[in-house]
Amino acid sequence: MSKKLILLLVVIITLSSCSSKMTEVSKVKENSQDLEMISAYKEGFEALESGDPYYASRKFLEAELIFPQSEWAPKAALMASYSFYMYNFYAETLSNLERFFKTYPNHENIDYAHYLSALCYYEMIEDEKRDTKPLLESKKKFEFVVKNYPNTDFALDARFKLDLIQDMLASKEMYLGRHYLKKEKWIAAINRFKTVVSKYEKTIFIEEALYRLVEINYKIGLENEAQKYAKILGYNYLSSDWYSKSYKILNQNYEVKIKRLNTKEKKGLLNRFKKLFE
Repeated sequence: MSKKLILLLVVIITLSSCSSKMTEVSKVKENSQDLEMISAYKEGFEALESGDPYYASRKFLEAELIFPQSEWAPKAALMASYSFYMYNFYAETLSNLERFFKTYPNHENIDYAHYLSALCYYEMIEDEKRDTKPLLESKKKFEFVVKNYPNTDFALDARFKLDLIQDMLASKEMYLGRHYLKKEKWIAAINRFKTVVSKYEKTIFIEEALYRLVEINYKIGLENEAQKYAKILGYNYLSSDWYSKSYKILNQNYEVKIKRLNTKEKKGLLNRFKKLFE
């Protein structure tokens, strides 16, 4: 056997031995990382249950960093987001969720991640006088959940919250409409109330919006327009107080007449009543 062939065999045996040892070391390291990650994850879960979501979020992120290739890494990232949410750290929750979407786009719990993102914006909603960005963002996010995960519990709750958001958006338009009405900015007010009629007709504000359109159009001399909205209000909400007010505007002599009994009628009624006990 030549020296070159012997040398080649030695190198192959040596590399094979090294490869085997490296595999063993890799497995030991992997097992060690796995144990560390599980320990950190468990500590985070315990902290969350004991009411310390801030510390929990740190431990979950630590678990993800220890062993990012593990199947537990995305779960840890999602639990960190949930912990931030529980601590009312909505900006941190959203930031971590954006990272989750990019890092684990096909994870099995991606539907929950999108739902949690929508919840963050929903929690940031204030009253109708404040910024509408959280309202619009939460609406967009909940619509995404309903469209892409329609058969989940998350979609069920998203539909319910979308109804509430519609009421809030309509409330915003009504607030601005009333504001312009007080300032006698008729066109601006009309546009706001028209928005409620066209976009939020299923909300609780539709009746008042129609009434305001009757009121303003009549005030500025557009009686045909006023009558048009009064008819819509009467056709759909005939027993509404807002319709009664509209009717009074278009019929200035309108009075609610109460038929009162005269003395003779009262006596006759009293006699019939007394006979019941004879």
